[in-house]
Amino acid sequence: MITIEREPTPPGEILQEEFLSPLGISQKQLADHLGCDVKVINRIVNCRSSITAEMAVKLGSAFNTSPQFWLNAQQAVDIYRVMRNTKEFPHPIVQAS
Repeated sequence: MITIEREPTPPGEILQEEFLSPLGISQKQLADHLGCDVKVINRIVNCRSSITAEMAVKLGSAFNTSPQFWLNAQQAVDIYRVMRNTKEFPHPIVQAS
């Protein structure tokens, strides 16, 4: 099993630090461009909401990235949090040969 020492960077932090801030785009401008409420973008940036498949497609289109970039970032955080909060995992049903 792979041990992860630190929590992966949340996609909301990536969105703010790698896209919005450097490009000088406000959350409101992005929300207007994507056709969603600014509260949706704010919750993502503040790590209170996860990236959905629909939002991943929209962000991918807006920033010329793949939807998988956003979903992989979200999935990495989700898996890390589950593993951190789960004390014991069941043993494998199938034994390696």
